[in-house]
Amino acid sequence: MDLFTYPERVLPDRILAAQDSDYPTLLAGTDGAPNVLHLRGTWPLPVAAGAKIVALVGARAASGAGLERAHELARGLAERGCLVVSGGAIGIDAAAHRGALAARAPTVAVLPSGLDAPYPARHRPLFADLVQAGGALLSPFAVGTEPLKWHFPRRNQVIAGMAHAVIVVEAGTRSGSTYTAAAAARLGRMVCACPGSVGTDQLLALGAKRVTTAEDFLAALAGDERHIELAEVSGEAGRVLAALDERVKRHTDLLADATGLQPHEVASALFELELDGLAVRVPGGFIASPLARARRRVGTN
Repeated sequence: MDLFTYPERVLPDRILAAQDSDYPTLLAGTDGAPNVLHLRGTWPLPVAAGAKIVALVGARAASGAGLERAHELARGLAERGCLVVSGGAIGIDAAAHRGALAARAPTVAVLPSGLDAPYPARHRPLFADLVQAGGALLSPFAVGTEPLKWHFPRRNQVIAGMAHAVIVVEAGTRSGSTYTAAAAARLGRMVCACPGSVGTDQLLALGAKRVTTAEDFLAALAGDERHIELAEVSGEAGRVLAALDERVKRHTDLLADATGLQPHEVASALFELELDGLAVRVPGGFIASPLARARRRVGTN
């Protein structure tokens, strides 16, 4: 029997009011914070003093690589003392929760529904595992509330508000994940993104921190972002990077004209630059990433 197979409605274990000392501290200091949060499980969690709360979010229709990255990133963060928060959704969210559980660490899911009808229903076993492992389900919505469309942005605001940082693992151009990142940015939280999807590449182009591993995140948190010596970028990749701009989109044909390379050579060079975080794919072409803005000294041998 899981936590949700009761004949009566599942009531919250506790209701946290905004003025309570146990109400999430970071969230309490934001405009529009919910007056109450409905809790099932353990809160506050017994994490180390000074532990960072990190929200991992992303696409529901995620790629296999994205799911694996979310799992490993969450596991690595949990093993390093961070508390992983997500929205319990299909795809990246679930992979993040499972990654934290694989590290034998608690994790928190913020739901867009009442606790008696946790959404999505197929994740009831995951939510049960999460609570039994010492984590928590939180919801700004009362028992009996269905997951309506407008509840998802509200849920995402709570996730952004209670976290020190948001990492978008994989996303489309317009999605709940990019909404969460925008909400975090408005609150002054650190926004990070993993390269390789249209939505995350756009976030990187706007200045999000590039993260692929737990070590990347901790380095960005310490102000020591991954550094690439641009003078080392040479050959075809160097010629393409020299032709890129951070403000003007260039598609493959334009880059071929500018560099004198064949389109397939440009495509290969762009792939290399994307892997190094120096080029960002945006709708309509590519631009130079924030990582490439500091210096334009590029070898062309």
